[in-house]
Amino acid sequence: MPQIVGVRFRPVTKVYYFDPGPIKDLDINTRVIVETSRGTELGTVVQDAREVTSKEIKGKLKQIVRKATPVDLLQAEQYRSQEAASLDKCNELAKKLNIPLKALGADYSFDGSRLMFSFIAEQRVDFRDLVKELSRAFETRIEMKQVGARDGTKIMDGYGRCGRRLCCSSWLTEFHPVSIRMAKNQGLPLAPAEISGLCGRLLCCLAYENEQYEEIRKSLPRVNWQVTTEKGIVGVVRGLNIIKETVLLELEGQDNYVEMPADEVEVLTPDSKKRKQNQKADNQDDPPA
Repeated sequence: MPQIVGVRFRPVTKVYYFDPGPIKDLDINTRVIVETSRGTELGTVVQDAREVTSKEIKGKLKQIVRKATPVDLLQAEQYRSQEAASLDKCNELAKKLNIPLKALGADYSFDGSRLMFSFIAEQRVDFRDLVKELSRAFETRIEMKQVGARDGTKIMDGYGRCGRRLCCSSWLTEFHPVSIRMAKNQGLPLAPAEISGLCGRLLCCLAYENEQYEEIRKSLPRVNWQVTTEKGIVGVVRGLNIIKETVLLELEGQDNYVEMPADEVEVLTPDSKKRKQNQKADNQDDPPA
């Protein structure tokens, strides 16, 4: 069976798979030189070599060229140290040329043959003049990549409402779909300010426990359903606490609310409700003892 090894090019980014070929001892954190669709790149091994079936491989795997040498690492570090200044220069030229964009990140290839700028803009922009000026300034091939709100926030980094570093910048390698239904499932307020992250999109963490919330919710009665307690008291469900698995009941004929464990109430179906009414009528007709 073919072997693959997982390689990452930047921290907290997607893992790409390569054929290790004849190269051995590719341990975790080994720096390697690989050929990609964008040219030669320096990456870090993050997954040991392992065998997979041919069906798991989509397309043709590229081989790892070689292990990185000290010279490769020094060269890459030299270009990496120039990225901050390159970013400032890009924004300076964009402002001078009156191009409505903001560059957030600059990324040199390990040998300096390519410099890619990630930017945000409210709409599509014509940056051809900017590319010409950048090519003259840095004497290398320039690429421009427009990113969305989530990717832009990932590049800028920051801290969320929880007080921790943003998930997307610290460990989340891929963005997954998040919907307003997830917030509803968890009983959260639907105000945008309460359920949105720094990017202005729905919080990624809404998806982390959504499956568990959905599973617990299946065992709970719905809001406005009529239920009966173990003591035979009828009430209407006015709220749910999914984590505690309790229901908030408005008791029949009373003005107060009671919170009870969900397993201590029974949903009144039309048949069971009719039986309860008949039992109540029978009890009223019985002569006193």
